[in-house]
Amino acid sequence: MKARGLMLLLALLVALPGHAAVSLDELAQKATALRNEEAKLNKQREAAFQKAFDQQQQLLNSVAGQRATLDATTASLSARFDANEKRVVELQKLLTEHQGNLGELFGVTRQVAGDAGSELRQSLIASQFLAAQGEEDRAAFLTRLASAKALPSIVELERLWVELQREMTAGGEVARFKAPVKAAGEKEATLREVLRIGPFTASSGDQYLAWLPSEKVFVPYQRQPAAALRELAANLAKAQGQGHYVQGLVDPARGSLLGMVVERPNWLERIKVGGMVGYVTITLGAIGVAAWLAQLIYLVSVRTAVAWQLRNLAKPSPRNPLGRLLAALEKDKSEAVPAEMAELHISAAVLREVPKLERFQGFLRLAVAAGPLLGLIGTVIGMIITFQTITASGASDPKLVAHGIGQAMIATVLGLGIAIPLLFANSLLAALSRAIIQILDEHGEGLLADTLSRGRKA
Repeated sequence: MKARGLMLLLALLVALPGHAAVSLDELAQKATALRNEEAKLNKQREAAFQKAFDQQQQLLNSVAGQRATLDATTASLSARFDANEKRVVELQKLLTEHQGNLGELFGVTRQVAGDAGSELRQSLIASQFLAAQGEEDRAAFLTRLASAKALPSIVELERLWVELQREMTAGGEVARFKAPVKAAGEKEATLREVLRIGPFTASSGDQYLAWLPSEKVFVPYQRQPAAALRELAANLAKAQGQGHYVQGLVDPARGSLLGMVVERPNWLERIKVGGMVGYVTITLGAIGVAAWLAQLIYLVSVRTAVAWQLRNLAKPSPRNPLGRLLAALEKDKSEAVPAEMAELHISAAVLREVPKLERFQGFLRLAVAAGPLLGLIGTVIGMIITFQTITASGASDPKLVAHGIGQAMIATVLGLGIAIPLLFANSLLAALSRAIIQILDEHGEGLLADTLSRGRKA
């Protein structure tokens, strides 16, 4: 290092040719100063290195100590783990020996609790026997017992028996009790008298109720069944005393069938499903029924008037077809009309009455023929909607295609529903009109024959 400094100084002196020459003493002084400075720097570097080395050595010693401590802890825990495993095996053998037949009882208890819990959780009977303050709910109790890892206690076995016995006993009873009922639109439930028929049906007044296990309240069905079924619930709620029978509604499916009944659409909703074709079909049927009723009333009144006229042939009345026919014949007699003309007059009089007697029959025949055709149009439209839905969704989910199929079926039913009754109604009108026309023909021909025979005798 010293030689390198001296050479550097000489090189500097050589590189400055323009400067004055330096004496050897000055050169020696400068070299000594540089050597001293360089030695000072070297000592500082050695001191910094030694300090860093000492720090690293201390850290290494600390880590080595920690490692030794952890190795000792690991060895201790491993020994304890091995000892615990051996102890667990010994205790398991001891438990198996002590359990004996109790192990089978444990399995049966868990199975019974699991099977009963799934049914009792949804049972209506749970609404009558709610858990008291601070008492475990029976659904939670059965769930805990079904998933227990230890043998049940005597208290738990007794409660399991009590819950099963109470369910069986209450299942054969018709009970009245106070229970929370939450009507639609109400925020809070109110205590109302509830009548329970076993585990099948619950009602309050004339309303049928559904039990919500999650909220532990009754709620009325959004749509109640028909008035006849609601009347059964009302009569059952008013019944007093014991020893007599009252007709009531029992749902063996524990609410499922009743839910299906109340969700069944009424006729107005079914007609709405039929769409425009359904409305047209109903309009056609309504017009047909109105025309049939009007013509039926007319024919019945005419038939009554004709029957009166048959009993009073000597007094022709212009208010009935037979009376007008007799009046025309009497006019021909008074005017001495020839027999041929009289026959024509009688035929014309009968023909004038026929259009009134056969009125609306042509329209009814048209309605009978058009009804099934309109139903067929609705069926085709409904199937088109169904196929479009299947194509758009890419699946055949019944909920997606139900609307189209419903429209198709309703349209068909409506078409046949107006065609078949109008067919029989038109047949009745035709029979009545034919009977009146036959009476007119018979009496017209008879009177004409009588007139001709009198003319020949004269």
